[in-house]
Amino acid sequence: MHQAPKIEDKMKNFSLALSIIMLLVLFVTNSFWEVEAKACKPNGKIRGKKPPPKKCNKENHSVCCVEGKLYPTYNCSTPVTHHTKAYLTLNSFEKNGDGGGPSECDKKFHSDDIPIVALSTGWFNKKGRCFNNITISGNGRKVKAMVVDECDSTKGCDEAHDYQPPCNNNIVDASKAVWEALGVPSDDQGGLDITWSDA
Repeated sequence: MHQAPKIEDKMKNFSLALSIIMLLVLFVTNSFWEVEAKACKPNGKIRGKKPPPKKCNKENHSVCCVEGKLYPTYNCSTPVTHHTKAYLTLNSFEKNGDGGGPSECDKKFHSDDIPIVALSTGWFNKKGRCFNNITISGNGRKVKAMVVDECDSTKGCDEAHDYQPPCNNNIVDASKAVWEALGVPSDDQGGLDITWSDA
């Protein structure tokens, strides 16, 4: 004669299933935070040099190197996720702008009226993101922008970098078109906490 499962057996099976689900949730959550928290530490320092006269374009709130100051360098950035935390800065990609030389991806200058960006060295990935679009979220809006340049985190304070310090490892350096698409008033453009992802 077939007996119906006992209530105790059903409860044991339910408890076991619930425990497995809880362990999976903890594992996935822990993995997410591990990726977010993975440290990218400086790999060196550069000593600042005073820019020669008429060097270091201060357009767009650019900072010039200070004589003797030590600036950290990075060859890495945090891993890219669907919501990679970053700091948005303002950059000119035009000739004689504060971006210095031509863009790293194609050795050309670009109009600031199109949504384009430079990424910190780790995210730039040795030109691996050249001409790819990324999605930037900030100020309650989203915008797509094309990667055309590197915001060099390994070098700076020299003529090639317009006597500006190395970029931090969390920078998305954007044209004014990106800032306008995010709805940031021109007086407030220059620095903004954002998230970004590959489009």
